[in-house]
Amino acid sequence: MDAALLDTSLLQTWTALGWEGWLTLAVIAAATLGMALDRLGPDLLMFAALSVLVVFGVVPPEDALRGFANPAVATIGVLFVCAAAIQETGALTMLSGLVLGRVRSVRAGLARICVPTAFLSGFMNNAPIVAMLIPVVRSWARGQGHNPSRFFIPLSYAAMLGGTCTLVGTSANLVVAGMHSRAGLGELGMFDITWVGLPITVVALVFLVLAGPRLLADRADPVEAAREAAREYLAEVEVADDSPLVGRSVEQAGLRHLPGLFLVEIRRRNGTVIRPVAPEDALAPGDHLVFTGDATTVADVAQLPGLDAVHGVSSSRRRLYEVVISHASPLVGLTVRDAEFRRRFNAAILAVHRAGERIEGRVGDIVLRPGDTLMLTAAPGFRKAWANSTMFYLVSEHSEEEAPRYRKAPLALAALAALVLLPPLTGISLLQSGMGVLVFLLGARVIGARTARLAVNWPVLVLIGSAMGVATALERSGAAAAAGETLLRLALPFGPRGVLAAVWVLGALFASFVSNAAGAALVFPVAMQAAAAAHLDTRSVALALALAASAGFATPIGSNPNLLVYGPGGYRYADYVRAGLPVALIAFAGAIALLPVFWPPAG
Repeated sequence: MDAALLDTSLLQTWTALGWEGWLTLAVIAAATLGMALDRLGPDLLMFAALSVLVVFGVVPPEDALRGFANPAVATIGVLFVCAAAIQETGALTMLSGLVLGRVRSVRAGLARICVPTAFLSGFMNNAPIVAMLIPVVRSWARGQGHNPSRFFIPLSYAAMLGGTCTLVGTSANLVVAGMHSRAGLGELGMFDITWVGLPITVVALVFLVLAGPRLLADRADPVEAAREAAREYLAEVEVADDSPLVGRSVEQAGLRHLPGLFLVEIRRRNGTVIRPVAPEDALAPGDHLVFTGDATTVADVAQLPGLDAVHGVSSSRRRLYEVVISHASPLVGLTVRDAEFRRRFNAAILAVHRAGERIEGRVGDIVLRPGDTLMLTAAPGFRKAWANSTMFYLVSEHSEEEAPRYRKAPLALAALAALVLLPPLTGISLLQSGMGVLVFLLGARVIGARTARLAVNWPVLVLIGSAMGVATALERSGAAAAAGETLLRLALPFGPRGVLAAVWVLGALFASFVSNAAGAALVFPVAMQAAAAAHLDTRSVALALALAASAGFATPIGSNPNLLVYGPGGYRYADYVRAGLPVALIAFAGAIALLPVFWPPAG
């Protein structure tokens, strides 16, 4: 973009934009709106956007699909498997046990949690770390006599901040580095971002430790509330020996569609447990039927003919699980009834929490949304079967779990260290290092083949690869140049730091509505156009974009870690605004102040 172009009016610039550019912008706007409204999954929406651009010839198929061949996408897939190996072996639990101890104050507890979390997030994807630490921190906080809600938001922020300290800390960092290299602008080193990310992280963590106790209010623990709900809204009745219901199926007995009630399980006299219950299951003398439902209707169960109330109901025979619905889950937008939990998961929902509050009414009519926390009862193998699924961000069992394979933990930690250290020490690429580590993890049986397959979050990879293809369309259609000029004209009066600030704001906005990696991919071509026109070092602008993509502190939907702790912490939207705005300002000010120092503008 030369000086003559900069002298033209913005109106002329946008008027000269061809139909391809306008179509590209319209498709991106539609996809972004769909993601903001939780329509379909983000991966499907972004791939649909890319498909439209291919069909209309804005970008040829070979260029559209080039994003899927980007080394950054494969590297992110490898990191998912490494994170699963750490979780499978309990390595993180071992480390947390060594780091967390007895503390006398909330501030001391925050320091114990935030510092190691930020360190680990520099070398692992932050979302798996937060998912693994939520049950650990909850148990530890209760043992110390503190409310877990005091620690979950700082846990999320520490993971997000730590991810800005190395190239492998977040998927957005890897995407920006991959696109920077593919554009012929040079390689970004493993620790280039550390010069800026580390000072920001230190200052922000000090702020969280000192101000956190005042910023974060005590919120009711939704897990305890759900347990109380499970006890309060469970009713158990026994089928009498002479009951007219004996021999009838659940459907025939009229127990299938009771108003406000749901049959969770049947326990036979011989110890057999039927869970979930199918409509065709027959009733036998002495069967214990366990119902869940509204408080106003549970008491009516014992009034049904041939059923006797059982007092002192115990839930010791049930496995209780807590799950958090993910953005990528196909369950989003479905009612609990349509989601068919009984058929699909061999489970029954006892309670649904949203924004820290239990949703009242008939469970089957509740429409599921991302971030919803479900308390459900299921078979003992539920956690292992679904822990790495894209259905849920978090699967936590609140009864005895299968012990992790701790003897493999040293191998998992050694593999993680090799993944991080081999590139700077040997000069090989991060992807080469990751592939070698993957072979080691499988060969040494640190992680099983099935677990490794389930660990790869395919919707995330589809989202990132599609976003890269859409970014190519932005460049080819001229929309990136027009947007870059607009950005430059608005920011240039404020100098080079003004351009960096504009890139930051644009990147943070896109990351909040799309995802951090996809948002960074979409903004990258616009940022590079602005960098070229303002004669800024492209590394400075690229790193500003990477840092901005991880700065969604002030909203629960701004990042996966924030969404992960939203339900378990019982938080409200205002909690993120109150605690996150100061942290976001620290990150913004630190980046704008430091980036031009390490990578000064040309001339």
